[in-house]
Amino acid sequence: MKKEELSYIYLLLFHAFVGVLLFALPFISKIYTLTIFVFGIFYIVKNKNRNNEALLISAYIVGAEVLLRMTGGMFLNEFAKYAILIFMFLGMIYSGFSNKAILYWLFLILLIPSIIIATVSLDFETDIRKAIAFNISGPVCLGISAIYCYQRPITFDRLKGVITAFSLPLVAIVVYLFLYTPSVKDVVTGTQSNFETSGGFGPNQVSTILGLGIFVFFVQLLLNSKNKTFQLINAGLAMVFAFRGIVTFSRGGVMTAVVMIFLLLAVLYFQAGIKTKPKIGLIIIFSFVAGMGVWGYSSVQTSGLINKRYANQDARGREKKSQLTGRETLIATELQMFIDNPIFGVGVGKNKEIREKETGIQSASHNEITRMLAEHGSLGLIDLMILFFTPLFLFINNRQNILALSFLAFWLLTINHAAMRLAAPAFVYALSLLKVYTVEAPTVHRK
Repeated sequence: MKKEELSYIYLLLFHAFVGVLLFALPFISKIYTLTIFVFGIFYIVKNKNRNNEALLISAYIVGAEVLLRMTGGMFLNEFAKYAILIFMFLGMIYSGFSNKAILYWLFLILLIPSIIIATVSLDFETDIRKAIAFNISGPVCLGISAIYCYQRPITFDRLKGVITAFSLPLVAIVVYLFLYTPSVKDVVTGTQSNFETSGGFGPNQVSTILGLGIFVFFVQLLLNSKNKTFQLINAGLAMVFAFRGIVTFSRGGVMTAVVMIFLLLAVLYFQAGIKTKPKIGLIIIFSFVAGMGVWGYSSVQTSGLINKRYANQDARGREKKSQLTGRETLIATELQMFIDNPIFGVGVGKNKEIREKETGIQSASHNEITRMLAEHGSLGLIDLMILFFTPLFLFINNRQNILALSFLAFWLLTINHAAMRLAAPAFVYALSLLKVYTVEAPTVHRK
C-alpha cells in the first residue's frame, strides 16, 4: 500500500477519534475550531497558495461546520463563512483571480442597495448588524468564493484532493452521531424531523451535510479508490452516511445527494467511450441495489416510519396537509413582498419582521430564492440568473469538470430547503466554476 493511501486511512481514523473526543469532551470543540483556523492561515501563507491550499482548508471548514455547531465550538454563528472569506482573500493575494470574474463582482454590487435599505427600515429593537449578517453572509461568501474559483486552472487530481478535504471532518460527524444515538429504534416515535438522530442539532442542517457526505464518499469510491480495500472503505462510508442521513427524517439532504449522484453518473456516461459505458451501467445498477439495501435497513430501524415520512404521512399513515412542512406559507409571503416591492425589495432581514407582523409567524426564510426576491427585488432576480446560468455556460466549454453539475445542483437544491444557513452551498457552488484539467494545469498569470 502506498504512503498516500496509508495517510488517507490514518486521517480517517484520526477524525473518527476526533468525533469520539468531541462527544466525550465537548469543551475541546472551541480548541478544535481555533486550531483549524490558525492552521488554515499558516497552511496558505507557508505554501503561498501555490497549489490552491485555500480550497483545501475551506473544504475542510465546510465539512466541519455542523460538527462545530452541534458541539458549541463556534466563536461566532457565521464563523465558517467568515473563515472561508479570509482563506479566499489570502488565496487571492498570493495567486490572484481572473479578471473575467466581472459577473460575480456585479453579483456582489447588486446586494448593496438592499443592505442600505435595511439600515433605515429595520425596527429599532432589531439588532441590525446581526439581522444583516445572518442573511447576507451566505451570498457574500458565495460571491468571494466564486471570484476566487472563476476559471481558476486546477488539475483533476487536486480537485479530488478537495473532495478528500471535505470527507475527513465528515467522518467525525458520523461517529459523533452514532455515539449520540447508538439505537435509532429507541428515539424514533413519529415522522417529524428528528433531533435525537441529528445529534441534538437541527435535522435540516445535519441532513444537508450528511447528504454532501453521501456524495463525497461516492466520488471517493468511483474516482479515488485505487484498490479493493479503498473501494470497501469508501462504499461502506457512503452507505453509513446514507443511513444516518435518512434517519434524520429531514428529506432535503438525502434527495439532494441522489440528484448529485445521478448527474455525475449521467455526465460520466455521456462522456464515456463505447467500451466504458457498460461499466458505468454496472455502477448504476450496484448503486441502486446498495441504495435499496440502505433504505430497507433504515425502514426496519424506524419500524417503517421512514416510509411514511417520504410518503408525506404522519405516524398513523394519514396524509399531511402540507407537502413542505409549512414552508409554503413562508414562500407565499416572500413572493408577495417581491410583488409589492419589485425594484429593490424590502431590505435585508426585513422580510422576517414583515411576516411576523402580517401573519404572526416568527420564522426566518428557509428558501434563499424567495428570500432574495423579497429582500433584493429585481436586483435579486438578476443575481439568481447570474448564479444559475454562469456555471452552465462554463460547463459547456469545460466538460473536464465532471463534478460541476453536481456542485450546482447541491447549491440549488440546498438553498430551496435550508437557505444559506451553512457555508456549504456557497463554497460548493464556487467549485462548479473551476477550470479543470485532467493533466497538469498550464501556468498562467492571474490578475
